[in-house]
Amino acid sequence: MRLCGQDYDEIDAGLAGHDAFLRARYPGERAGRQPVHTVYVPADRLDDFRDWGAIALRAMDEHDFPWPDPAVRAKLAREPIEDLRVDFEDGYGVRDDDQEDAAVRRAAAILAAGPRPPFLGIRIKSLEAATRRRSLRTLDLFLDTYQDLFTVTLPKVSGPDQVTAMVTLCEKLEKAYGLSAGAVTFEIQVELPSAVLAADGTVTVARLITAAGGRCTGLHYGTYDYSAAAGVAAAYQSMEHPVADYAKAVMQAAAAQTGVRLSDGSTNILPVGGTAQVREAWELHRRLVRRSLERGYYQGWDLHPAQLPTRYAATYEFFRDGRDTAVTRLRRYLDRQDSGIADEPATARALAGYLLRGLDCGALDDASFPRAELTALT
Repeated sequence: MRLCGQDYDEIDAGLAGHDAFLRARYPGERAGRQPVHTVYVPADRLDDFRDWGAIALRAMDEHDFPWPDPAVRAKLAREPIEDLRVDFEDGYGVRDDDQEDAAVRRAAAILAAGPRPPFLGIRIKSLEAATRRRSLRTLDLFLDTYQDLFTVTLPKVSGPDQVTAMVTLCEKLEKAYGLSAGAVTFEIQVELPSAVLAADGTVTVARLITAAGGRCTGLHYGTYDYSAAAGVAAAYQSMEHPVADYAKAVMQAAAAQTGVRLSDGSTNILPVGGTAQVREAWELHRRLVRRSLERGYYQGWDLHPAQLPTRYAATYEFFRDGRDTAVTRLRRYLDRQDSGIADEPATARALAGYLLRGLDCGALDDASFPRAELTALT
């Protein structure tokens, strides 16, 4: 050996800055449960969210749901909505200030009174010039009444400057309301091509994550705004259009190991009308949910109560289908057994994460591993 301790020290010193950058920028997957969906309810119709489970169950009965599953019915009775977003943007529209002020205060009071889903937040208007001040006012008023844990969804982000402004806003509100530093977090909605690819050719979405300084918890793909902005005709706008797949692949690469979670978008083909129409919409939604899961997008948007049965049916099926194989591969890896698949540590983490997600969402009630052991592997 020809290297001495000084050589090692010089290499360590030369890479110290990069080591610090990796720890800060790529801390790994965010710990804890990720909701399987986000439900957007316009602020003026917030009372309706508590009826979503009952409406979903009635739809299953009225239209003879093709994929009956007692666990799905139990989920709809117990916890139909995992992540609720009170919408003050597109779903709510433009109102005069007095109307929106009243809607903000009422929504905050409803949530404070409970019961409420395990995850929730509000979607404010964008920080574009036309809606910026209204957006700031809405978030300020909401915090004046409701200060429990919640997430802010920031729509139509077009560049890092808007994210930097959002960070400044969060800091000001935390100080004003006596909240701990970092208490206010936000998700970024990717609804514009400029949020994926910048004018100078750089990947905007990676810069958005950096600009958030650790406050960004998720990237949510906006199916229809993004497709329209990319010039896709309305009839062909879809979660599975090539422009959608490209945008989400870039989002996935940018968010990997940053602790920022991904959410796919929605389908606007709703299960309403006669049984034939409802079942056709169910088939589409179930297929799209499964497609997203297979591509590593473990969350999506639901726009109607009757989409909940297919959300959970497809999600539960996805985790149950792969459970036995995942358990076998993970056991062989841990026991150092030879098998036909050469799994590596990264794959073992993925297998453990898959089983944990199945437990978290209720698809699995037994992963054949202690939860603590699975958590340690991830």
